[in-house]
Amino acid sequence: MNSVFSKKEKIEERQGFIKRLRARLNRGDSWLTYDLANLAPGGKIDEHVLDELESLLVMADVGIDTTDRILSDLRGSLARKELKDVEALKLALHRSLTSILEPVARPLEIAAHDHPFVILMVGVNGAGKTTTIGKLAKRFKDSGLSVMLAAGDTFRAAAVEQLQAWGERNDVPVIAQQAGADPAAVIFDAWDAARARKVDVLLADTAGRLQNQQGLMDELAKIKRVVARRDETAPHEIMLILDASQGQNALVQAQKFNEALGLTGITVTKLDGSAKGGILLAIANQLQIPVRFIGIGESAEDMQPFSASEFVDALLANGEQQ
Repeated sequence: MNSVFSKKEKIEERQGFIKRLRARLNRGDSWLTYDLANLAPGGKIDEHVLDELESLLVMADVGIDTTDRILSDLRGSLARKELKDVEALKLALHRSLTSILEPVARPLEIAAHDHPFVILMVGVNGAGKTTTIGKLAKRFKDSGLSVMLAAGDTFRAAAVEQLQAWGERNDVPVIAQQAGADPAAVIFDAWDAARARKVDVLLADTAGRLQNQQGLMDELAKIKRVVARRDETAPHEIMLILDASQGQNALVQAQKFNEALGLTGITVTKLDGSAKGGILLAIANQLQIPVRFIGIGESAEDMQPFSASEFVDALLANGEQQ
């Protein structure tokens, strides 16, 4: 493909994604659509206005600790008489949210490597893990990388079939075994196959884990150890897929998976759902794990690398800005 055309195409795809992100985050009745002017009908920003904003943030899944951090920033600005009007409040809120999200807005980089770059995908059932694998496979392939998929979710036969369908759609090989096979053995074999074929990226699916089931978390830790036997630097990315509509439970999931595996990245799906993005602030503030991608729909174009400034712009967009 012509490189200039490709760059233009990518810019247009990104602009379209941002537009859809704003529209979908601002559906329904929440603080994300709430015009801040309604909090201060007289235009004056005072402690009462900040108390109202505090309640809205908590209800939007931002969480107590993160809300306290945001309000502490705003109250400091109020004490310095910097919050003279609603526009000043919007700017201060934008700065505070961005300061929380900017440190975790770190894109996934596939380093040049003699062995396959192994990405271990983890998460609970229904978060969108297998779909995310398919979208990532397309993204990597479009960027010129060779890709292989490992069907490590051997618990559900449908999961293997779903992954194979994504493999066929993206024209990438899938390594799979019979239902009930040892997931670690499947991924071990896939690593050997990827190495033999000089594949750049190995995306390994795993069964949907309930974070409170210690036996299943132990199995994930086993997969991590087994892969490291082939390459002591692998897996190079342990990516947790989180469903934003899970609210505060998504934060609990992230904490548990991180304790068990040492996460290196997070992809947040279903931001077009009811949570409206607040949980992303809580995760960023409390865990500081890089957020690689965010998703707002089913198509491949509806998952894009995470940008803190664009996300905050979308969160604070009102009807006119859309």
